[in-house]
Amino acid sequence: MRYIISIFLFFIATSAFGQELMISISINSRQLEGTDQRVFQTLQTAMGEFMNKQTWTNLKYKSQERIEGTMMITLTERVASDEYKGRMNIILRRPAYKTNYNSVVLNWIDRDFQFKYIENQPLEFVEGTHTSNLTSTLAFYAYLFLGLDGDTFAKFGGTPYFEKANAIISAAQSAPEKGWKSFESQRNRYWLLENIMNGSYSAIREALYVYHRRGLDVMSDNLEMGRLAIMESLELLQRAQRSRPGLFLLQLVMEAKKEELVNVFSQASQMDKPKAVNILKELDPSQASTYDKILKSKDGI
Repeated sequence: MRYIISIFLFFIATSAFGQELMISISINSRQLEGTDQRVFQTLQTAMGEFMNKQTWTNLKYKSQERIEGTMMITLTERVASDEYKGRMNIILRRPAYKTNYNSVVLNWIDRDFQFKYIENQPLEFVEGTHTSNLTSTLAFYAYLFLGLDGDTFAKFGGTPYFEKANAIISAAQSAPEKGWKSFESQRNRYWLLENIMNGSYSAIREALYVYHRRGLDVMSDNLEMGRLAIMESLELLQRAQRSRPGLFLLQLVMEAKKEELVNVFSQASQMDKPKAVNILKELDPSQASTYDKILKSKDGI
């Protein structure tokens, strides 16, 4: 009886850790003609279990605290019998406090997704090694999700997870597949993480904290105070923009937030709207017409 109780207590203790992620994964393989589609159904299940059932941290996560996101994979080429190429749309969401609203933190397409997979092959990842481009890529995004989510709850709170993601990049420098090296592209995994970890652009990470924790999370109790914090986050992004115009990470932030920002400032006061629009146009000039909607909306408080 004591043995059974010990097993039960051990299960409770260990199950309280890990399972930090709740990532929905889909694979579109329609472009691959003449390929047994069953293998992709098996792969989709395996990827979901790899992301969502593995322990990535030593923290306790309640089921309602799990980090939500999606990975939508489109396969475009079969390179060999067990090797595929495609792209992956990565979306990370973060709930706003006391609401049912989920704010998009990241939305981008990784166009360098290439991997080998044999049906029913176990997906295994060992820190510090690069034995599989599939598992290295998935683990990279697991830590990226954890890091970005951490940054929205505490100033630079995601640093430990970004460091783990950086270790994956370092281990993959000799990999034949693309996405890991600085010279391959200006918009790949390497540069995404470089922008995040580069201290010269730390204002962007600080802005993520101010925007979510002091902005969105506050708006259910004090709308104007929350909006004021979001304006402060725009000024932080403006500082980064002026330091390095066209920064990759800043472009991703604006892509994720543009529609939300229109909603936030459309009900702002007549005095605050022009200031917000001017900053938004400086940050994201290609979307100037989108931000003009703020000026055309009904006056707020």
